[in-house]
Amino acid sequence: MEVPRNNTLVSQRAKSAADATSQNPMWDIFSNVWCPATNPTGYVNVGVAENVLMHEELLENINQKLELPAKYLTYNDGGGGSLRLRRAMCQFLGKTLKPFIPLSPEQLIVTNGVSSAIEHVSWAFADPGEGMLLGRPYYGTFIPDISTRPGTEVVSVNFDDVDPLSIEAVAKYENALLDFQQKSGKRVRALMLCHPHNPLGRCYPRETIIELMRFCQKYQINLISDEIYALSTWENTVDKSGPPTIPFESALSINLDRIIDPQLVHVLWGLSKDFGANGIRLGVIISQANKDVQAALTGVSLYTYPSGISDHLVALLLEDSQFTESYIAENQRRISSAYAYTVGYLRSHGIDHAPGCNAAFFLWVNLGKRYRELHPDVEESEEVGERVMQLLLQHKVFLASGTLFGAEKDGWFRIVFTQHREILDEALKRINEALM
Repeated sequence: MEVPRNNTLVSQRAKSAADATSQNPMWDIFSNVWCPATNPTGYVNVGVAENVLMHEELLENINQKLELPAKYLTYNDGGGGSLRLRRAMCQFLGKTLKPFIPLSPEQLIVTNGVSSAIEHVSWAFADPGEGMLLGRPYYGTFIPDISTRPGTEVVSVNFDDVDPLSIEAVAKYENALLDFQQKSGKRVRALMLCHPHNPLGRCYPRETIIELMRFCQKYQINLISDEIYALSTWENTVDKSGPPTIPFESALSINLDRIIDPQLVHVLWGLSKDFGANGIRLGVIISQANKDVQAALTGVSLYTYPSGISDHLVALLLEDSQFTESYIAENQRRISSAYAYTVGYLRSHGIDHAPGCNAAFFLWVNLGKRYRELHPDVEESEEVGERVMQLLLQHKVFLASGTLFGAEKDGWFRIVFTQHREILDEALKRINEALM
């Protein structure tokens, strides 16, 4: 009997989602987290990008303020966020992202997290089978966010020995676009930029962003700048080599005149990273000049409706400029200290990292190289990344694998260091033991 086409499509998407889950064990790890007192055999998780360094301060502020009006038990102002919240975001992001053109509430679509925002823009900009450019290495969950339900084809960009954040990298994007369009017969519709970069922990120079904008203008494709780590930048006090640290500048802060049609520029932001609040589940799509995008995303916003509690809570938080300014400054100081501590440990144990970081929560580390040094019998041609990953899991420590993050070279992993010191120490000890 012939299987109906729609059932075949459902089956294909189910398989795609199941494959993504089977390659990423983090959901099993979430249910078996290490605690020295109650679960000493559990996993130590330094693979998920969470920042716990300011949880106590944030919770104290929230618990002092949160009194929920009855309005937030209703549908409120609709799926794209309350007017109060969007006004608070305009005020807060106007100070922090410094947009060249001031933000206004109708330019913002609020979602229940930035993953939903990514899926929305993928759906809005591309038909199934059309492409979205994504440079390597990349945040691994970009792949399902962009492709699983919208059906957009992720066009990964190889840089070889070119710095992925340099102006020279723009030519690599162009090569990937032309190659995809020639082979598939379909168009590339957008370029996804993670700025600051995940997993490299660096900011794109302003000059590179402008050249990427010019490239997008040339081919009339959308530039999406995911700026979820925008305020998690900090001073690097330990790296004396590698690329220079670059201060963060939002794509919104650039005067687009004679560079790119403003309708092609879109920015994503959320609470998860800069406020260490992944569980609040609130993000925003900013499309300042494209009314068609605003209308399309408003139309489907019902499906990513943020909770009324999250809506109200975030409005309260962002309206308190005295707290947010002190919070951001202290958070940046603590991240800087945690980075320096982690780099010191890695260096003392012969583990290389990609230097030049000054943003986000993670280090890009070459565990494969250290494993080869400790096991000289391994053949030079043999890839060891998967072997190291299995050894890490055997030692009950979870890192993000470079394989799932599109690493161009074998053996790279991402360590999230924004943990309480007890957890970080246990994770680093287990990583070192796993390599032995």
